[in-house]
Amino acid sequence: MKIPKALQPLIDDGIVDAVLRQLKSGKEASVFLVRSGGNIRCAKVYKDSEQRGFHKLAEYQEGRKARGSRDARAMGKGSKHGRKEQEAAWKNAEVDALFRLAAVGVRVPKPQGYYEGVLVMDVVTDAAGQPAPRLNDVHPSAELAREWHALLVEQIVRMLCAGLIHGDLSEFNVLLAADGPMIIDLPQAIDAAGNNNAFRMLVRDVENIRAYCGRYAPDLLDTEYAYEIWKLYQASELRPDSPLTGRYVHPPGAPDVDGVLAQIAEARKEAERRQAGREAAAAEENEPAGW
Repeated sequence: MKIPKALQPLIDDGIVDAVLRQLKSGKEASVFLVRSGGNIRCAKVYKDSEQRGFHKLAEYQEGRKARGSRDARAMGKGSKHGRKEQEAAWKNAEVDALFRLAAVGVRVPKPQGYYEGVLVMDVVTDAAGQPAPRLNDVHPSAELAREWHALLVEQIVRMLCAGLIHGDLSEFNVLLAADGPMIIDLPQAIDAAGNNNAFRMLVRDVENIRAYCGRYAPDLLDTEYAYEIWKLYQASELRPDSPLTGRYVHPPGAPDVDGVLAQIAEARKEAERRQAGREAAAAEENEPAGW
């Protein structure tokens, strides 16, 4: 096949020997099957922000640290340099998360390196040795659904113990490897301690997995692991092997957390809309007159 422009530097440097085929193309990135040093691997080529269509950067990037004060100021102002730094931070976030999570035993693809803006990692394969399907393409029995649910909740706990929350976890970014579900797509992973949206995103991750597995094992729909997990985390008592029940009793008179979070999310959206309007107006002012 024709070598994609982004992969040519890796060919030139001998990191990739050959590009075999495109594995998938999504809103965030394109993934290619490549031969590297005698092994078949994946090369993930990130799309530029203009091509991505992912417009919720602010809530995910909260708490991430820029390389220096100048970069932080530029990112805050939305300048050209700031946008470039945001783009780099977005791509680096997945690389950092994969190395960090693989080191503590979370089921993620093993990263091999990050070169010229391209992430090279192991291929996740099924029992036949073929690239693994996404969970949304599979229809398990009730027993398997319960097994996968337990494993994925355990992975969410392990991630949180490592200080991270996936932030966009669902059946669409879990692959069914030969030995069970494997979590992928982590550029939006957030710092649990530094992001005010952490609890809401944890709840969403857990509820997405519950909803998928609950289609096949309806008894799972009555579980509330997110609140139980977060309570242990806040008390500094969460461990990878913490026993969980899936039951949580909300205290009498407890505030409507979901309602408050929804209001915060709406306020954030409104702030982002205003910011986008200001940036569009500024860009229009800076455009040269005529054609």
